Amino acid sequence: MDLTRTSKYLSLILRHNPAAAGITLDEHGWADVEALIEGVRKTRPFDRAMLEEIVRTDEKGRYSFNEDKTRIRANQGHSIQVDVELEEMRPPEVLYHGTGDKYEGSIDAQGLLPKTRLYVHLSGDLDTAKKVGSRHGSPVTYRVASGKMAEDGIKFYRSVNGVWLVKTVPVKYLEKLGHEKKKQSRKTIHDAR
Repeated sequence: MDLTRTSKYLSLILRHNPAAAGITLDEHGWADVEALIEGVRKTRPFDRAMLEEIVRTDEKGRYSFNEDKTRIRANQGHSIQVDVELEEMRPPEVLYHGTGDKYEGSIDAQGLLPKTRLYVHLSGDLDTAKKVGSRHGSPVTYRVASGKMAEDGIKFYRSVNGVWLVKTVPVKYLEKLGHEKKKQSRKTIHDAR
């Protein structure tokens, strides 16, 4: 069973389109676990053990159960209006954002915008930002003057999985750190010859 593909499907359901599995989310983004399992089972083999394995092994900590594991939700990254009960927190002085070079011009002109999501996602370390950026093409990383933003009254939140969230990051708080070439596999390099 391909748990990675199923995890991506769960992300779609719990962040963007609960109707894809025929379920609804409450105002805080929670879904009934049994309804979710039944909804996913309509498209692929799926059970509680698989769901628990996906939640336990997800390296990004995308999902959380409630205390008795009767409800589940995505921790952040929603494009649908939900309140995942984020606590406002003072950020560290510096945070980072990684993206693909195709977004660089827009960011340089407009700052960081959430686009289809509710918040801009920021990382606490540069390596994580680079990894995120590499998923979108050749990575470009930005340093965010988050401490100064907080001093200027901009609110920050931290998800339970450690991702920092903010509504926008204006250009004046950004410093571009540079580009990195996306690494090609040996097979890809060999095939290009």
